[in-house]
Amino acid sequence: MTAAPDTEDLTRWWNRFDDPVLGELVEQAAAANLDVAQAIARLRQAREALVVSRASLFPTIGGSGGYNRTETLKGGGTTVTLPDGTVATTGGGGQSSFSLGLDASYQLDLFGGTRRSVEASRAQYEAAGFDYATTLLSVESEVARNYVLARAYQAQLENAKESLAIQDDNLEIAGFRVQAGLVSSIDVEEARSSRAQTAASVPQIEQQYNAAVSRIAVLTGQAPGALKPLLAEMRPIPEGPEDVAAGIPVNVLRQRPDVRAAERDLAAATAGIGIAKAQLFPALGISGSLDANASNLNAIFDTITGGLFAGISQSIFNAGQLSAQVRSNRAAADGAFAAYKSSVLTALEDVENAIVALRTAEERERQFAIAYDAAGNSAILARSQYRSGLTDFTTLNTQETALISARNGLVQARSDKATALIALYVALGGGWDSSETPTAATLANSTGQY
Repeated sequence: MTAAPDTEDLTRWWNRFDDPVLGELVEQAAAANLDVAQAIARLRQAREALVVSRASLFPTIGGSGGYNRTETLKGGGTTVTLPDGTVATTGGGGQSSFSLGLDASYQLDLFGGTRRSVEASRAQYEAAGFDYATTLLSVESEVARNYVLARAYQAQLENAKESLAIQDDNLEIAGFRVQAGLVSSIDVEEARSSRAQTAASVPQIEQQYNAAVSRIAVLTGQAPGALKPLLAEMRPIPEGPEDVAAGIPVNVLRQRPDVRAAERDLAAATAGIGIAKAQLFPALGISGSLDANASNLNAIFDTITGGLFAGISQSIFNAGQLSAQVRSNRAAADGAFAAYKSSVLTALEDVENAIVALRTAEERERQFAIAYDAAGNSAILARSQYRSGLTDFTTLNTQETALISARNGLVQARSDKATALIALYVALGGGWDSSETPTAATLANSTGQY
């Protein structure tokens, strides 16, 4: 593999394998996977937390209203307490009273604590969007990886069936030669042993194939056996392009959602220091109220009373609690910075490992192709010579075993090559649109789920 100098659009990298079934499964997983659904729910929750945080920047206004009716029994008066606290004595009959009230309060953000809280909530919301993208990439790659495994297991089962057919033929030939007195019964027993060992591998491969298919079904939000009909038809292991544009490290880091999520977590932790510092300073609050009371609704606004209040509070003694909170938030920011640097190094490591894994898998594929060709020729010659009595069964069995090994090795190398290519695409940050931050609104528009 040669890496091109410039980056390429890897948003839908699975299309590069030119396998419609693979593309269909990855798209289905992106829409129906339950881990992705949980990530979307966390993103929606972070959006509402930002709305709550922003509300602290504005005044709080509340209103109230009341109606009171007092009836007097015949022959006497009654004392009525009005909503404003005054006491009125009435004669017979009854008396009505109406009241309206309006209250407002506002906490002045003198030292930026509220603004920093909004900043932290915004960073957490953006981090939740990148966490969603990270989950999405993981699910897409897991579907593709298990799809490659399923196709590889199908190829191995086909190899085992072909080997069993050849070994059945060898066992029959060995039986004829024993009956003719040309060889001892050791040849028959050795042939039986080889065939049984090959047959024993079939149930294990079938179990591995079933596990891969079941895993794909669960990843696409379905019951474990739902995809068996779709994948029953044997298809080759998907092959990707020969060249992948890895690009420069800086661009790779901007493509990686986990790196960008770590950067947003760092921003939120840094804002937390400002929130804690603001608690060290005085807090100034302003509140006001308007009240109106009347005995009839038409006169409710004739008399209006109001008040305006301002208050300041300052913590005098808290046993070092607020200072400790500042230090704690600084430590959290230091930890977030270390996590960010770690995510950068991990991203670079993933790219490096994937490139090396792809290069070595390609080399192994070339060598196993040579080995498979040579082992096939040797097995044909050994089979012909055994039929003619020019060689013993041990030599034939050795050549047949080498053929089986080379054939399965070639399948494994092709599987490893496709898996390494998938890992490289994910390491480069492919599988999502990195040009914009995922938000609850954009996901709602694209999926229509909420």
